[in-house]
Formats: sequence, C-alpha cells, structure tokens
Amino acid sequence: MRRRSSTSRHQEEMEKANGKPPPMRLCLLATLSAMFWIMIFYFHFAVLSGKPDADQSVLYSSSSNHHPEAYEMLKLDKMDQGLKGFPFTRALRTIENKSDPCGGRYIYVHDLPSRFNTDMLTDCRKLSLWTNMCKFTSNVGMGPPLEDADGVFLNTGWYATNQFAVDVIFNNRMKQYDCLTKDSSIAAAVFVPFYAGFDIARYLWGYNISVRDAASLELVDWLMKRPEWSVMGGRDHFLVAGRITWDFRRLTDNETNWGNKLLFLPATRNMSMLVVEASPWNANDFGIPYPTYFHPAKDADVFIWQDRMRKLKRKYLFSFAGAPRPDNPESIRGQIVDQCRNSKICKLLECDLGESKCHSPSSIMKMFQSSLFCLQPQGDSYTRRSAFDSMLAGCIPVFFHPGSAYIQYIWHLPRNYSTYSVFIPEDDIRKRNVSIEERLKQISPDIIKQMRETVIGLIPKLIYADPRSKMETLKDAFDVSVQAVIDRVTKLRKDLIEGREDKEFIEENSWKYALLEGGQRTVGAHEWDPFFSKLKDTNGDSASSSAEAAKNSWKNEQRSQA
Repeated sequence: MRRRSSTSRHQEEMEKANGKPPPMRLCLLATLSAMFWIMIFYFHFAVLSGKPDADQSVLYSSSSNHHPEAYEMLKLDKMDQGLKGFPFTRALRTIENKSDPCGGRYIYVHDLPSRFNTDMLTDCRKLSLWTNMCKFTSNVGMGPPLEDADGVFLNTGWYATNQFAVDVIFNNRMKQYDCLTKDSSIAAAVFVPFYAGFDIARYLWGYNISVRDAASLELVDWLMKRPEWSVMGGRDHFLVAGRITWDFRRLTDNETNWGNKLLFLPATRNMSMLVVEASPWNANDFGIPYPTYFHPAKDADVFIWQDRMRKLKRKYLFSFAGAPRPDNPESIRGQIVDQCRNSKICKLLECDLGESKCHSPSSIMKMFQSSLFCLQPQGDSYTRRSAFDSMLAGCIPVFFHPGSAYIQYIWHLPRNYSTYSVFIPEDDIRKRNVSIEERLKQISPDIIKQMRETVIGLIPKLIYADPRSKMETLKDAFDVSVQAVIDRVTKLRKDLIEGREDKEFIEENSWKYALLEGGQRTVGAHEWDPFFSKLKDTNGDSASSSAEAAKNSWKNEQRSQA
C-alpha cells in the first residue's frame, strides 16, 4: 500500500491551520448544494405551479413506470406547466388516462340557438323548391321506411333517405355519441350543429347574396363570442353539411354567382367542414359518404347484409344508372351509355326523360346487386351518391376521375384504390374509345372475388347507423369521421406545442397532401395533376366550373321531381 509522503501531510496540516478545506470536501459541498437547489426548483415547478388535478397526478406517476408513452406524457406535463399559452393541454392529457374509455375522445357540442338547426326542420317545406323535404327529415333524418316488395332489402333498417340529409342524420348520431362532455377544456374537438346544407338549400334560387349569407355570418358572430372559440381560434371546431362544397364557395359578391361564402369567411377557414364532396384545392373541407338507404340498428343487421351480398349470383359484368350530359362536351356519359347499350353483359338504367325506375331505390339496388362492376363517371360534379349505393350492394365501382372518390373519402376508403375499384381515365373513353367491357374482362375471377370481398368489408364504414340505436362493435361513417377529426385536431395541438409549422404548405395542392402516407410532409409532381389543373380558367378560378356543376345538379333535381 502506497503511503502518503510527509510533504503532503505537512501541506494538508498547513491548509487546515489556515482554515481552508481540502479540494475533495469543496467538491462534496458543491454537489450537495446543487442537489438542494435542484430539489427546490423541481418542487416549485412540478408540484406548486399549476397544481394539476389529483387523478391526473396519479396518472402521470403510474404511467411513467408502466407505459412507453410516458416520455410524451411528461413532455406534455412540462408544457402544461411552463407554457401558459396552450389552454388545450388538459384535453391532450386525457389521452394517457387508460382507465377512461373516453380519454382523448371527448366532444363538446355548442348549444346553438334554434334558428341554426331545429327551426329549419319545423319549416321543412322551404328546404327545397321541388322536393317535399318534410318526409325526408322524418325518422331523425332517414326518411320514410322502405317496403321490401321485390325482396331487395332486409325487413328492417331501410329508408327512403334523401342524398342531402346528412346534416340532420349526423347531428342525431352525435346526440348518441358515447363521449360527449359539458366541459370544453377536456374536449378533443368541438362540434357545431349548424344545418349548413339545409340553410343554403332554402335560398339558392331567387335570393340575393345578403339572404344567402345571413345565417353563416350570424353563426360566425355567435361562435367568436364564445370562450371555446378563443382556445384555438376555431381550429378545433367542425361542422357538417350534406351538400357539395361548391354551394359554400361563392368567390365574389356578384349577385349572379352561385351559393354563399360560408367556406371563404376568415373564421370558417380555421374550422373543418365535412361535406359530401370536398374541394381538391382547399384545406378546410373533407369528404364524407353520401347517405345510403341502409341504416342498421345493430351489428347483426350489417353482418346479415354482408353475407347476403357475398352469396348473390351476378349475371351482369357491369351496369350503369344515369343519363348522358349532352350540354357538357367534356362528359363521357354519352359514350358510356352507348357502350352499355351495345353490350350483352351490361345492364343499363337510363335516367333521362324522368324515368321512374331511376328514382326507385329497389330498382337501383336490384341492378347493382346483379352486377360485378358498377360504372361511376362524374355526375354534375365530381361525386355521385350512386357510388355508395353500388358498394353497399357489393358491386365493385369503376371510376373515371380520381376526384370521384380517391381524393375525396380518404378517411373511409383505402389509399390503395386498386384493392376495391377499377380506374379507367376519362381520356381512355373520350379520346381513345377504350372498350370498358374488354378492360373489365381482363380482370381474373380470383381478383374480382378479392375486390368484391374488400368492398363488402368496407360497408360498415360507408353507412350511417340508425341514430336512435347504437351498434355494438362496428364503426359506421359517423364514427370514422369523428375519429378522423379528433386525430386531426390532436395532431395540430401537438404541432403547436412543439413549435412545428409546415411553412412549405401550399393550399392549392391540398388533394396531394391528402394522399401522403404517414411521416411524409412534402408533395411534388403527381400522375393526377392533369385532372386537377385543367379546370383553371384564365382568371385562375379553380372552382368556377364546379360551381356551375352545382347549379346544374339542382336543375337535374328539379327535372327528376317533375
């Protein structure tokens, strides 16, 4: 063992004599002092500041030890304590409460004045110039029950639902949502039960822009005075309109322009609006399914229907229900009708001249149930209710424009569209006269079987359950939509807390961002660019053609009621 030299002992004795502690003791004292102040600061910021609820304090201590998400949870807690500018932090923290089935799923619903919703139903005869909407708003928006005279439907759950009835159906489904809250501070999102679609439907024809805009302006004024609005400036708010987006995107205050300007108001640009057809070039609207005729009350009704669609014998290769658009030189419907007429394995249901079968749910569904493929060209705008009726019948849809489904219903349909549909570009029909029959014959029976099974498996996500009941395990179109809104708001909140901002975002490319896979943040050239650039006119107006299409759809509605 090494001995200390007499010189070192002498030096140590001299330092003691002079009152100087040795270096090792200095280090020890410094360490103890630092630990003391660390504990003081921890106690001050983690315990005294903010004083989180007792149950959430327990949540954090236990979650850190047992859950891999503990790091994210503690990071949020730190943000909650240190950054007072984020009043939604309490709502985010509920996500980690595994004992709460509603954690991260709470919805706060604004109690709007009745003029924004129920008064419209009371005055239902004014909701359409040509359709008596009173019968279609009955049965919580599903319409009158359908009789199964032709053996096409099930005994229960089928209704003559109007394609524009999503406003009231969605609102009544929300009343049955299992995670409603009166405490907006824990809400994952805020629902605005404004019947936007019914509102504009009253005034599209023969009313000036002041009347068309009145309710939208009043709604925004009401919302902005509420404390819930100030939390995120409306970015956690969402509403539903059972109409196409072009009815709410009037570009100017010219009296001859179509629709109102609900979606162009500064406040509503922050909100999320769920519509049956969204704009490819805007970021504040999202496509949700058109309502079908089927509104099951329980899971078993869906399972029975799916099994029935699997076992059907389908004698037609393809079918089409619709009418040509002779006034639209870009429409391929005339060529589709001609091809179907000339094929022995195509079933055609012509809808011009007011043919009643086209407005008969049983005739439409019977045709779809007898077909392997159902042709779904653009309607008066990109989308058609018929696409959802056909998939409900287990019929594989054939689309001719990506705006008809692939960039619209990203929450409800698979990103890989080839698993459930066939895509034939419009120009293949318009310019190259490609045979639809020959194209479909090239698909093997095994692939057809797989695709049909995928379509049948999608049925629960494409229908709206009976709002008066509650399905046990299946998630319907309402459930999928609400969860997607929650996910979107949650991501936005976390991005705000962590200072993430996509400064490269270009709203005009919204449809491209919708197609990005998880983790991707940038977009570039896309094979579908020609489909979404050709509508721009010399004034840079991307929506004018679609607004005109919206007007045409109303004209066709008028004709169908004649």
